[in-house]
Amino acid sequence: MTSKDNIPTADILEPQECWRLLAETSVGRLALTVDGHPDIFPVNYKVDGESLVFRTGTGTKQEAIDADSTVALEADSVSAEFGVAWSVVVRGKAQKETSPGPALDSISRSLFPWQGIGKDYLIRIVPESVTGRRFTLTQPMRWTSPLDEATRAGME
Repeated sequence: MTSKDNIPTADILEPQECWRLLAETSVGRLALTVDGHPDIFPVNYKVDGESLVFRTGTGTKQEAIDADSTVALEADSVSAEFGVAWSVVVRGKAQKETSPGPALDSISRSLFPWQGIGKDYLIRIVPESVTGRRFTLTQPMRWTSPLDEATRAGME
């Protein structure tokens, strides 16, 4: 049985800290609605001011954004060395960028799609909310869980 002493504490992050952490990584999970159901896609993104920009091609993500621009993007990181983890969620509207300009051109060039080609649409997530948490990790040796009979038999 897990005691309250073993539950990691979560610190609520201020939006400024969330944006700083988002800028330290470049891969997140984009959640959107596809054919009436939630779906999640990995995307590489860049922070641009207080919004996120990513590239996509014609297909599921682009069609889902056209149908319902409400999205969420979650990024996180875990450092076993320092015993901390964080998670940030950006919720908002996704919109196609139609007139990039020099600054956005620079961001677009720095986004390297995993599939290489065919990512012609630049999408910006305009946030409605940004939330984050930082967790202090519990050492694995302090984790406890009850052993059922099958697990116990396999260990003997």
